[in-house]
Amino acid sequence: MGSSARGDSEGRGLLRFLTCGSVDDGKSTLIGRLLYDSQLIMDDTLSSLAKDSRKHGTVGEDIDLALLVDGLEAERQQGITIDVAYRFFATPNRSFIVADTPGHEQYTRNMATGASNCDLAIILADARKGILSQTRRHTYICSLLGIRHVVLAVNKIDLVEFSQEVFDRIVAKWTEFASRLGFWTAVSIPVSARFGHNVTRTGSEMPWYSGPTLLDHLETVDVEADAVERPFRFPVQRVNRPSPDFRGFSGTVASGRIAVGDAVIVAASGRQSRISRIVGPGAEQEMASAGEAVTLCLSDEVDIARGDVLAPPKDRPEVSDQFAAHVLWMDDKPLLPGRQYQMRVGNVWTTASVTSIRHRVDVNTLERQAARQVSSNEIAVCHLSTAQRVPIDAYADNRTTGAFILVDRYTNHTAGAGMVDFQLSRATNTHQEHYPVDKHARAALDNQKSLAIWFTGLSGSGKSTIAKIVEQRLHAERRHTYTLDGDNLRSGLNRDLGFTDADRVENIRRVGEVAKLFVDAGLIVLCSFISPFRAERQMVRELIGDEDFVEVFVDTPMEECMRRDPKGLYAKVGRSEIRNFTGLSSAYEPPAKPDLHLLTLGTTPEMQADIVVRYLADRSARQS
Repeated sequence: MGSSARGDSEGRGLLRFLTCGSVDDGKSTLIGRLLYDSQLIMDDTLSSLAKDSRKHGTVGEDIDLALLVDGLEAERQQGITIDVAYRFFATPNRSFIVADTPGHEQYTRNMATGASNCDLAIILADARKGILSQTRRHTYICSLLGIRHVVLAVNKIDLVEFSQEVFDRIVAKWTEFASRLGFWTAVSIPVSARFGHNVTRTGSEMPWYSGPTLLDHLETVDVEADAVERPFRFPVQRVNRPSPDFRGFSGTVASGRIAVGDAVIVAASGRQSRISRIVGPGAEQEMASAGEAVTLCLSDEVDIARGDVLAPPKDRPEVSDQFAAHVLWMDDKPLLPGRQYQMRVGNVWTTASVTSIRHRVDVNTLERQAARQVSSNEIAVCHLSTAQRVPIDAYADNRTTGAFILVDRYTNHTAGAGMVDFQLSRATNTHQEHYPVDKHARAALDNQKSLAIWFTGLSGSGKSTIAKIVEQRLHAERRHTYTLDGDNLRSGLNRDLGFTDADRVENIRRVGEVAKLFVDAGLIVLCSFISPFRAERQMVRELIGDEDFVEVFVDTPMEECMRRDPKGLYAKVGRSEIRNFTGLSSAYEPPAKPDLHLLTLGTTPEMQADIVVRYLADRSARQS
């Protein structure tokens, strides 16, 4: 058996599709069957597959076709797909790239990765189990990620005696759910991936089915026309300047088409020019369309950088720093409003935060649910704010300029994937005022440098006590100070907040804004807050500025804090009167690199305050 008995593909262009569904629905076996029946497996691969089937197979003496795709040893031992496996194959009518994605809920992020670049999805359902929660989840995610063509493959139909009644019942249940998701084509096919029924060939086992085989449908479905007909978008990936005589902008045409002489505009700056040259992979060309990687040259010297988007002057994307979006959350740590993340939109990186969670989506019923946070593998509609204005389209209009990812600033892990719904309207008659009397002028009146001193530590660690003594010492030196304390602010400004993780994040966000105002007023402001999360302490540091911020970690072991228990809080926790208590039932993330680390055991608050005052004096001397 050779590598390709069908020869080179002709006809329709490349189809990118994925298989998804619940665990053990037969996704990998289905892909293996497509490859096997299409005679696209090398002889040495077949020999290796037979050997692996004897060692890892789950189908008795038969060749286990799933092992063609399940390449990771962990997958073979567990009999599940963990990573996303990609395979290329071709028939005389079409070329294909197929992504086999995981079925387990904890690998939803891998499934979303596989779906993000696909044109069609094959959603499998086990004929014995029917439509499961994960089947609905994957169907919904495919819709969110812009896939408009789907196939419901009811697999293992042989295990229910090729029953039309079972097939019709599963199709009806899935169609009721999927009909609300805006798919352009939705085809249902009964298949047996293990034995090949209706995968590449028909048989006599299901005379009641008269539709196409799966391969027939994949070869003929039309998914190509849409991108070229959409407005032109060209995200700049690289400024190409190999010599003083050439300056071009390289990238891939995301949608639409462009020709030499066409007018374009830089979406963010509004600068206009015309296309003077289009350089393709091998030579210059007169036109470029969606999917082509080219370098565009302009007739004018226009300031353009990586991340800018070229578009038609009369059909440009929105440029916004606030928008609504669907967010698929992937991180083990929940998404919390107010927490800052790194966001990548196209080729632009910027800081972003979720300003509010409008609702969470129940993937089984598509109902909207109130939510204060979003957990791993959940989907929610959120409002987001970015540190800079970025060019965006609605994801439904453009899958390139309407997509983004959120990245954890500490771990650099991808925390979430988002699809823009629409730009949020905002007040356009407001602007930042700048005054000739600034913080330096105000601080000079008191012969001091304004500063925020941020004390963090567990409840009972001694933060507030040390901060009070430090303020007394600074006041004795005729420094103009003010103290912001957690309990005081929670009785006024933040009295509407509780102690959930989301409320803690919002609490520190507000405190940071107030502390910034005090620093701008020229004061030395002492902030005493548990502030349990590194992300929010870093947010406040960046808000105020590194030169005007000192993080003091008051490090007292939990056992000592519980022994002291100055407010009787630990005793209440022991009586189950307090929930979400930091250090016990709610996390505390100690600073990794505080400006000042105070170890309090065996010392007194006065001794610790002396250390802080000396540090501030030394810091002031270094900066002067």
